[in-house]
This record gives sequence, structure tokens and C-alpha cells, in this order.
Amino acid sequence: MRKGALCLVTFIVCLLSVGAGSAQEGHPLTGTWIGYWEPTGGPRNHLTIIMSWDGNKVTGAINPGPDAITLGNVTLDPEKWIVRIGAQRKDSSGKIFGIAAEGQLEDLASPHRKLTGTWLDGTIRGDFRLVRD
Repeated sequence: MRKGALCLVTFIVCLLSVGAGSAQEGHPLTGTWIGYWEPTGGPRNHLTIIMSWDGNKVTGAINPGPDAITLGNVTLDPEKWIVRIGAQRKDSSGKIFGIAAEGQLEDLASPHRKLTGTWLDGTIRGDFRLVRD
């Protein structure tokens, strides 16, 4: 009987450990975000943004790959859950354009939380919508 009780306690401790581990997701922006930005009256542009928290700041890239854009400044207002993203990109001629996005973080309890707001690429303004994958 004593061996059975020990097995049961061990089983319960393991279950609790797994539950606690899966509930800890880290920084709310960490992950791969997939969606689009759409200029007013223009075509949708696919977006993939990878963000990670290094303990001091959020780092990452927009549309990772050979033409990836490194994230500049990313801030999160945890009281209002407003996210601001800044970056710079070069066009084919080497001209530098600023990218600025500001959005509202939604569905915080979901692993597939959403980020929606306004996107500015150079002088082109539009809306964006991202979902964490």
C-alpha cells in the first residue's frame, strides 16, 4: 500500500510540474507573428514578424529571410497593452525608409493573441493585423 501511495504522489507532482511549465510563456510579444499590412486603397502585404525578449529588450525581424528587416525599437505599454514597433528598410536603390507601427494587443490569455493597429512604411499609411502563431 505504501508503494502505491508513493507512485500516486509522484504522478501528481509530475502532472503539476507539466501544468506549471506550459503556463509560463514569457514575454507577451515573444513568438512568430503572421498577418498583413494593407495601405489605404492598396494591396495587402504579407507580414511575418519574429520577436523575442532577451531580458532587456525585444529583438527580432520583419519578414525573415534574405531581405529581412531588423527590428529597431519595440516598446510595450503593459497598462494599456499598446505595442510600438520601429524599424528601417532600404529599397532597391539603397534609399532608407522608416517603418513605424502602433497596435493594440488583444486576447492576452490566448497563445494566439492578436496585434492590430496602424502601419507606416515611409509615407504610406495603412492598417495591420497579426496573430501569434
